[in-house]
Amino acid sequence: MRPLQSGIPIFLLLMILTVVTACNRKTATATVKAAASSNTGATKAPEPPADAASVPKSQIPESVEASKPMNVGLSGQSLHDAFFDFDKSQIRNDAQRSLQKDAEILNHNPGLKVRIEGHCDDRGTEEYNLVLGSHRAEAVKQYLVTLGVDASRISTISYGKDKPFCSQHNPTCYQENRRGHFLRLSAGT
Repeated sequence: MRPLQSGIPIFLLLMILTVVTACNRKTATATVKAAASSNTGATKAPEPPADAASVPKSQIPESVEASKPMNVGLSGQSLHDAFFDFDKSQIRNDAQRSLQKDAEILNHNPGLKVRIEGHCDDRGTEEYNLVLGSHRAEAVKQYLVTLGVDASRISTISYGKDKPFCSQHNPTCYQENRRGHFLRLSAGT
């Protein structure tokens, strides 16, 4: 019985270490997710991850632009998603034009509230993409605010790479997934 008794504390110690390690891993992930979904207002992208392969701008198809409509407006009007370059959260010129039209729709429909979802392609770590998605959503929100849209009507959330629009692994698909996507919360007036 002696060997069994001396083996039990070692077994318990190993079990405790396993549980503690797993809990620490979950806590770290939850902390990063919470930080990523908070509204920080920053628009600068975090440092690129070591495993993110860069796609040259020349390889991004012209067919994917910031003019894809999302039916969230009123009276047949649609808001358009803002697309981003790889590893960036700065508003592109084509996205600025679309967001100016979106701001007009929002300003003419004061009861309309929206959520902007920040999305990324599947390259990079989950944590990195959650932060980048948050920066993208916030950049879209801040741009709309500068165009006169009341900030209280816009909420943001980051999904990082967790909810892709396209699941293929090619430049066209990557571009479609790098976006600030609009979701209507209420129609109001």
